[in-house]
Amino acid sequence: MADPRAESEPLLGRARGGSGHDWPAGSAACGSVRGDPGAVSRWDLCFDQATVFIEDAIQYRSINHRMDARSMWLYRLYYSNTCQWILSFTIFLILFLAFIETPSSLTSTADVRYRSPPWDPPCGLTESIEGLCLLVFVADVSVKSYLVGWAQFQKNLWLLAYMVVLVVSLMDWIVSLGLVCQEPLRIRRLLRPFFLMQNSSMMKKTLKCIRSSLPEMASVMLLLALHLCVFTMFGMLLFTGEKQDHGQDRERLIYFRNLPEALTSLLVLLTTANNPDVMTPAYSRNRAYAIFFIVFTLIGSLFLMNLLTAIIYNQFRGYLMKSFQTSLFRRRLGARAAYEVLSKTAEGEAHPQRVGVKPQDFLQVLQKVQLDSAHKQAIVEKVCSYGDDLLSADEFQKLFNEFDKRVIKEHPPRPEYGSPFLQSAQFLFSHRYFDYLGNFIALGNLVSVSVFLVMDADVLPEDRDDFVLGILNCVFILYYVLELLLKVFALGLPGYLSYSSNLFDGLLTVVLLVLEISTLAVYRFPHPGWKPEMLGLLSLWDMARLVNMLIVFRFLRIIPSMKLMAVVASTILDLIKNMRAFGGILVVVYYVFAIMGINLFRGVVVAPPGNGSLAPDNSSAPCGSFEQLEYWANNFDDFAAALITLWNVMVVNNWQVFLDAYRRYSGPWSKLYFVLWWLVSSVIWVNLFLALILEHFLHKWDRRTHLQSLAGDQETSYQMSVELLFRDVLEEPTEEELVEKLSHHPHLQLCR
Repeated sequence: MADPRAESEPLLGRARGGSGHDWPAGSAACGSVRGDPGAVSRWDLCFDQATVFIEDAIQYRSINHRMDARSMWLYRLYYSNTCQWILSFTIFLILFLAFIETPSSLTSTADVRYRSPPWDPPCGLTESIEGLCLLVFVADVSVKSYLVGWAQFQKNLWLLAYMVVLVVSLMDWIVSLGLVCQEPLRIRRLLRPFFLMQNSSMMKKTLKCIRSSLPEMASVMLLLALHLCVFTMFGMLLFTGEKQDHGQDRERLIYFRNLPEALTSLLVLLTTANNPDVMTPAYSRNRAYAIFFIVFTLIGSLFLMNLLTAIIYNQFRGYLMKSFQTSLFRRRLGARAAYEVLSKTAEGEAHPQRVGVKPQDFLQVLQKVQLDSAHKQAIVEKVCSYGDDLLSADEFQKLFNEFDKRVIKEHPPRPEYGSPFLQSAQFLFSHRYFDYLGNFIALGNLVSVSVFLVMDADVLPEDRDDFVLGILNCVFILYYVLELLLKVFALGLPGYLSYSSNLFDGLLTVVLLVLEISTLAVYRFPHPGWKPEMLGLLSLWDMARLVNMLIVFRFLRIIPSMKLMAVVASTILDLIKNMRAFGGILVVVYYVFAIMGINLFRGVVVAPPGNGSLAPDNSSAPCGSFEQLEYWANNFDDFAAALITLWNVMVVNNWQVFLDAYRRYSGPWSKLYFVLWWLVSSVIWVNLFLALILEHFLHKWDRRTHLQSLAGDQETSYQMSVELLFRDVLEEPTEEELVEKLSHHPHLQLCR
């Protein structure tokens, strides 16, 4: 397994070397302060240092930052929930500006035939918001640069790039104001996704892994290019002729008219988007021509493309484990640093010159740590179990295992009833079989709604009779209300609200009840010939039926009881938690390509002549063309439309239509843009996503016995996090690695 220190990129900078002489004021070792005149203040400083180290360990942060009193105050303020929320909101806001600034996406439709003139914000409105965001980023990079120190700042490429992006963005922002927002190109819009990337260490690691995969991917790309070129030449030679009434001649004229068209046709065929269209003309003439296309698809789509997937998976195999290994090393390093600043020589005859941490000192530091009360209580109990002896380094490290455990919420006690009848009723309505009955009723509700949807599919709204469905809705909603009241009776209101499933059921029941009362007030009680649509308030009745369909989510609670499904469900949930970096990369590439598309293709798709209808010209448009398929909403006239267009191309279904349309509207060079987008989105990112799914699911599937034992132990007081679940395959850092890493801390001298 790779050295965790090599994988651990500090959040604020990488520590390299360290002379051990130039220590800032206030970084003296804890063990040497007791005899000094300022022993009390220095001891408080050491407590503050230990607090910061423990918080770094909890959050898996780097410890390579300034450790004097003022810097630690600024550091804790920077990582406070308020400051991090402000920074996250600022990143979201500056990215969101693309929807409202010129060209604005605030129109009801993106179709060029029906779209109204978009709102054009006055110059200075969005620029003012953007200026405030840039000021926040200036403050952010200034704080980060100060905390890591000048020496580390010079070595941190991300911080240097942060400074460059901010300078370019500010200069471009000034140019925009100087030209009264009439500049043809805003460079800073392309740089905005950088603010998202630099704020995520996981995204940085993902980009690093992608960069290491590029040589292997480039080799397969070269084979793909060679494969395309060879078969393009073969196709140009095969599908030639002088008579245009033959099938192979139509093949040449449609798909192999010239070298660029032939190359494009086979590139699209590589994704199977135009299969079998590109083969059919020649195959209709002679079945032997099918061999050409089958061999091309076998080599390209089934061999080379899957080989590319295998290479990407091989590079990302262990990616999740490396992330957990890095996190484990950071936690152990932060814990060891806290131990070092708290440890001191024990005085007394029982343990002369023994080194360790006094439990009361650790508990005093723990009170300052930003941590939820449940975990604090668990750690306090763990410390008390060791007695009054000094905590060794190993015992101190074991305390941090408590942070990996998710404390199961204890439910409030149930109300006590004196009557035997009420006690029996309480037992009955709190039993799991009562939940089973509720699920069975909900299933009947879904079946009834589905049956009436099928029966009324071919019936006009004015001919429908919703009498039976209205009665059934009343009955089901009355049962849900009764179920809510009985559970509150059995569990008590605090106990009822302590279950997330009850919260969902209760909220859904209240919404359904309000909608049903409103429906009855407007439409009266259901009767034969009941047609609520005739009163004109369609949304009220339809909303009641739509909310009723949310009952389906009640069945998700049965997943934990099905062991194999529980593995799949837990894998999906863990993937969602670990997909933030990959989702962020996707946001970045979408954002950049959308801005590029707006700059390149804005306004090239023009509405056809007429009163918003293509009917007169639709019959003359070639079958399967952009115009005949009415793809007018797929354009780059604003940011939202560009995102949808890129999504449709990424799916690669009918993406040859976009290639052909934009070639005609803007020129043949437009194909480079769409092919590059296909490579980045469909080839690279989708394969990265597949690699992550395989990696995560295989590890989870191999440990399904462990999962089942955890799920089956109802007395377990903790639930294991993802990190703790994989802890058995992670390598614990050695004592020498931790001490050596701490000895190179650029801002702290640790000695006894």
